[in-house]
Parts: sequence; C-alpha cells; structure tokens
Amino acid sequence: MKKALFAALVGGIAFTSCSTDDDSVIPTNKVDVPETYSFTRDEQSTVSFDGQTTRLLMAGDLTAGFMTPEATEEELSNMFSNENNPFSDEALNTSSKSVKSKVAASTLYFGSNTVESNAIKDTFESWITEQATEVFPNWEVLAEAGVAGQIAQGDKTRYVNAKGIELNQLFAKSLIGALLTDQILNNYLSQSVLDEGDNVENNNNAVTEEGKSYTTMEHKWDEAYGYLVGHPSVSGADPMISLSSNEDRLLFNYLQSVNSDSDFAGIAEETFEAFKVGRAAIVAGDYELRDEQVAIIRENLSLVSAVRAIHYLQGGKVAIQNEDMGAAFHELSEGLGFLYSLRFTHNPATGEPYLAPEVIFGFQEQLMAGNGFWDVTPETLDSISEAIATAFGITVAQAAE
Repeated sequence: MKKALFAALVGGIAFTSCSTDDDSVIPTNKVDVPETYSFTRDEQSTVSFDGQTTRLLMAGDLTAGFMTPEATEEELSNMFSNENNPFSDEALNTSSKSVKSKVAASTLYFGSNTVESNAIKDTFESWITEQATEVFPNWEVLAEAGVAGQIAQGDKTRYVNAKGIELNQLFAKSLIGALLTDQILNNYLSQSVLDEGDNVENNNNAVTEEGKSYTTMEHKWDEAYGYLVGHPSVSGADPMISLSSNEDRLLFNYLQSVNSDSDFAGIAEETFEAFKVGRAAIVAGDYELRDEQVAIIRENLSLVSAVRAIHYLQGGKVAIQNEDMGAAFHELSEGLGFLYSLRFTHNPATGEPYLAPEVIFGFQEQLMAGNGFWDVTPETLDSISEAIATAFGITVAQAAE
C-alpha cells in the first residue's frame, strides 16, 4: 500500500502542482480534496451510483435464495438475470439492471473475450442448477462423500453438494470477484472507459451528460465507487463510519475483515481516500493523479480476495486437523469462492491478474479431485496458500489471522 501518498492527501487538502521555466512559476491544475466523498456542481450533487446499489440488492436476494429450499431453479435463474419479476421488491423487478449482465463483463478482461465471459456466466448458472436440483432435494439427508445433504457445525447446519461445497458461499464469494472486483478494477477505472470518446474533452470543459449534473468521466468513477459502497446500509460519503456496522455481505464487508487484521490495518481508509482523491483529480482535470489512485485501488481491492482466500483455506486446514468437517467445508467453500475471484484481480504493475487463470483453474482442480473437500489434505491447502501469498508479496501467516 502506498502509505506516503495516502498520508500526504488525507484531510480535505487543496494542493497545486507547478513547474518552473526560468524565473516564472506556471500553475497547473488545483486539486481540492473534500473531507468526504461529496462533490457538487451548481449546488447539485454530482455523485450517482443507483445502478450499483440495485445490483448489490439483487445479489443479496439471490444469495439468500440459495438458502430457501422451496425455491426452484427457474426462480433463482430469473433472479440472476432479472426476468419474470423474481424479486419481492418491485423496484428491482422494474429495473433494467441484472446481476448476470455484469458478471465477467469488464472492458479490459472480457471486451474481446466473450467466450470466457459466457463460460463464466454459465458456471454461475450451473451452481444455481446444482443447488436447486441436487442440494435442495437432499435438504434433510445427511451428507457423505459423493452425496449432497446437511452436515453439522456445532449447533449450525451446513448444506453441501456431493463434494462438500456450500454452493451459497461459493456463489457469493465468487461474485465478489466476477461482478464487483471486475467491474471496479477492470471496467469503470480503466482508461478505456474513463477516457472513452470525448470524455476527456467534455470533462475538461465541464460538459455534463444530458439532464444530469455530472460529466461522463465523473459518473464512471462514481459507478466504480458504488460497487464498493453502494449498499444502502453504507455511508457513501464517509464509508469509514459504516465499517463496523452495515448489512453488506460482499466486497465492502470483506474489505472491513482484511482491515481488521493488524497486518493490513489502514487498507480500508487508504482505499476510500484513493477513491476520493481520484474523484477530486477528475474534477480538476489532473489525470495523472487520477491514475495514481487507480493503481492504489487495484492493488488494495485485489489483495482482499487474496487475503481472504488464504484465510479460509487455512481455516479449513485447521478444521480438518480437528476432524470438524462441517467447519472445514464452510471455510473451504468461502476459500474456493475467493480463489475463484482471483481471476478478476488486477496487478497495476502488469495490467493482468496476479495469478494466471490457468494457475487458478489448476488450484480448483486440486481442491475438487476425487470427492473434493472430503478428500482434500492439509498439504494441498498449504501449497495453494503459499502460491497465493507469494504472488501477492505477503505471507500465509499474515493472511491466516
């Protein structure tokens, strides 16, 4: 994390970059960084991310549906694609948005890679099908190797497929990567989206979208921000006040989890500050500063999936060693989802995921070999954890807390 830059920019600072030519000082763009993520033009707010809030609510309802055994495959699939009025909230039903349309849909990674994009969407659909046709019918059956059903974890009951996977956990944690991380890092914060067409010229001249108070570039940045802080229980203006108390169960929630680890303390505030400084830079037309913030955000939000993948794989290892398979399956299901999400990370030094897709797929195959979680060994979990840690420049011990 880029602590020096972060420390220099905290706290509503206005600063000016300049250059010297002989004895003259030529001022350039002045960047006014507000204390909160609040930006206005002509006394109207220019911040808008309603579409992201809608998709976060849809995703919450869909993942809850995975724990409703009365739900049908068609109903869950309709929630994924927002067809046939699947939600109890009519505002969601009438929205033109859907979760499925934005899964693996970033410009950078999938703009010319529709084959993989469609395959990823199909994978999410397959998890819906499996939950509805294999797990739900066995809701009252005791799970065993090769048989879906329920398994105890203390006084809790977990519901797993034939390989021991809690598909609700796998679906939700994979969505953190395939929807949120991908859209933030590889779509809305990409230069190809921010600077598309006349966006730079229009932003320089404060030309707003028709009937709106914001420029297109401002709005694209806000849409990225909305995928992180857009849940209604989170304060978009000052998300730090919502860290310990919110109803988000996706990326914002797990940024908080990583932030609470002493080895990564400060990552949340640094990320929110980078979003704020980057937005202020757009207002000022300082695109170099904007792109510096993009690099910080990409590094930090990518790290969330890596830390949580290792954390849960190691938690699963401990549970296996303690012969608590219910706990092991729960931890490993979350770990597998975050492992899947690593496909959508973005290393600012390379412009690519921190781990190649084929490497991630190989890890998944190791975890699913034979009877899956019923057969996985601590040695395999350690090996995968070490590989992830090495790719991200951290240690397993740091992430395992």
